[in-house]
Amino acid sequence: MAFELPKLPYAFDALEPHIDAKTMEIHHDKHHAAYVTNANAALEKHPEFGKKTVEELLWGINDVPEDIRTVIRNNAGGHANHSIFWTIMGPGGGGNPSGRIADALKNTFGGYDQFKEQLQKAAVGQFGSGWAWLVADRQGKLAIKGYPNQDSPYMDELTPLLGVDVWEHAYYLKYQNRRADYVTAWFNTLNWDAINSRFGSVWA
Repeated sequence: MAFELPKLPYAFDALEPHIDAKTMEIHHDKHHAAYVTNANAALEKHPEFGKKTVEELLWGINDVPEDIRTVIRNNAGGHANHSIFWTIMGPGGGGNPSGRIADALKNTFGGYDQFKEQLQKAAVGQFGSGWAWLVADRQGKLAIKGYPNQDSPYMDELTPLLGVDVWEHAYYLKYQNRRADYVTAWFNTLNWDAINSRFGSVWA
């Protein structure tokens, strides 16, 4: 089964003023689309691996044939990361979390403000291109982890709950080199219902 570019669940301008429409259009229609195209092309060389989900490929990245492993790591990783990224944001987002994720953030970090500070530090401090993720292990224990490039928490058998993309293509048109300003604004897009749903799947 070939990977497909998921439809953006809202209009390109839905996250303004925090993320501009042109950035969303290029990010989704060009960058994410390229990851899908490149991953599918690599999997044509080993069709037995094309039957796996993107999560299964990344969980078993060391089992992927060496001649396509780096391509899959970069591009299936990019596909997985962005497929989550679009869904954990939404119009009218932001504010304080509620439900199970709010309790877990309080228990792990001391509260939402403390979590926000630590995630912002991880995102701004990520050298070069990459991501900062809130992840959960199989017992539901939370942690903040930074990943370079398009590496995925799935490669560490962790479930990514929410993540901020700090590749320059995610913010440069509006924020130029002001990564910290972008990350601060990005918190205003968070879709806590979707994040709670992702967290609930860890416990399923």
